[in-house]
Amino acid sequence: MTTSVSATPEQQIPATDDFSLPVSLLSSIDKRSSSLPTDDLVDEVEEQSSWTTAIFRRRQRVAPDPDAIATRRSVFDDPDLAPHYWPKKEYENLHRFDPTARWTYREERALVRKLDWKIMLMATIGFSALNLDRSNISQANSDNFNLGNTVFLLAFLCAELPSQLVSKRVGPDRWIPTQICLWSFVSLSQFWLTGRTSFLICQALLGYIPDLILYLSYFYTKTELPMRLALFWMSLNFVGIVASFLAYGTLHMDGVAGAAGWRWLFMIEGLITLLIGFSSFFNMPPSPTQTKTWFRPNGWFTEREEIIIVNRVLRDDPTKGDMHNREGLTLRRLWTAVCDYDLWPIYILGLMFGIPNTPPSTYLTLLLTDIGFNTFDTNLLTIPYQAVGIVTMFLITLVSELVNERSIVSMIEDVWTLPFLVALYALPSSPNPWIFFAVVTGLLSYPYTHAIQVAWCSRNAGAVASRTVNASLYNMFVQASGIISAQIYVASEAPRYQRGNMILIIICIVNIFILYPASKAYYIWRNRQRAKIWDAMTTEVKHVYYLTTTKDVGNRRLDFRFAH
Repeated sequence: MTTSVSATPEQQIPATDDFSLPVSLLSSIDKRSSSLPTDDLVDEVEEQSSWTTAIFRRRQRVAPDPDAIATRRSVFDDPDLAPHYWPKKEYENLHRFDPTARWTYREERALVRKLDWKIMLMATIGFSALNLDRSNISQANSDNFNLGNTVFLLAFLCAELPSQLVSKRVGPDRWIPTQICLWSFVSLSQFWLTGRTSFLICQALLGYIPDLILYLSYFYTKTELPMRLALFWMSLNFVGIVASFLAYGTLHMDGVAGAAGWRWLFMIEGLITLLIGFSSFFNMPPSPTQTKTWFRPNGWFTEREEIIIVNRVLRDDPTKGDMHNREGLTLRRLWTAVCDYDLWPIYILGLMFGIPNTPPSTYLTLLLTDIGFNTFDTNLLTIPYQAVGIVTMFLITLVSELVNERSIVSMIEDVWTLPFLVALYALPSSPNPWIFFAVVTGLLSYPYTHAIQVAWCSRNAGAVASRTVNASLYNMFVQASGIISAQIYVASEAPRYQRGNMILIIICIVNIFILYPASKAYYIWRNRQRAKIWDAMTTEVKHVYYLTTTKDVGNRRLDFRFAH
């Protein structure tokens, strides 16, 4: 048995060196892990594709006693397993980690609400500031539209991974506010645009994204993160609504101080973003235990609250303790993450899933103008689909977590889009403007599943180092998707884009009937492959040999199971 374990392909993949603590401390860990009864812990068995459980058993569930223990069972409760998952000694929250800590549902719920107000709110406002600056590209003329959008996406694509690596080294609490302030300067500079070249330069400089996913993972569990990420992209729709009203008002300022209305739009958006960026320097603490500072001497959390935050996060995902929050990635870890073929199915989905609805969304203002609406009405007509999109995005993310399903639920975005694309293709050459508006609005009200897939990628990465790189790679594929999408509608086919719509229909069908089912099948197969090896081991081999000697990390470990 020992020989077969050491020869498994899982252990031949490069990984970082194992981290460990002194033997004396490991002994104390064993004692602490076994010194308290574990009968009061909450069992949480994660089931894949648990549709029947979600539909039938959840109705029978009774709300737990708010004063009952909410601490979930984890590897830290097993004296044999605990030493192999103990946080790294450089982990910034190690002093608050205690495997014997217990807390109630009442405490946990109050703390999560506090996290939402203190952490999530500022992160969402920062993300909204980013999208407020980017929302004005649709005001460009049609000649520069494709090129400007492509330049922006290429810059985004090139900056994604370097930006994430910088964020991991200096900390997202420093890097994110810095980027927001830089965006504001770029947005302000667009007031003085003089031509095509300066327009393209500004679009390139806006091509950066903050590492908010990694930042939020310091505070939330893997089941809480998808809904919080959904709030990010819901805020994108909300910002789109605000930007539409803002554009409607500022475009009427045409001629004020001798400047065009669109110049005032850039100026106002830039000033708003600068204010948000400056305030975020003071409202994004590095970690749950680092909220005290000279301007906040008492911090945000009590010692008890810090203990709960740290332990609930590590019990949910012990790999979050394997790096310091300002520890950069080595080239070896970077290369290991890049070569992680088990994340490739999600990358492919990131490349393909958004193509069917991106061209109609990107070109909406131009489509409505071409069909007969004036510029001011067009800005207001973009509001309905964004409002409905907030609701559908929230509901689809909620469904994904309730049924513990990602691949099939994510596919619903394309299922929603397909009939509207067919209707758009079938419209006559000169359709009624309001019928055209209704079809496009219905199409763009789709349940956006990007938040589900980002969280899916993060969960399947299985380690902080991998999560940083893999989330970046996923976003790079999404941006590459935008570059492809920008070439599907061409000016010579305006305003109906019949050929482009047929291409979108074909891609949508491929996503629904091939890519999503194949991705789910792949992860089911990988989990069965792992389970076959792992279940064949004796307890002694698992605990004494494999976990003690393996150099596998994250999702390369034999005891790791992929979500799907």
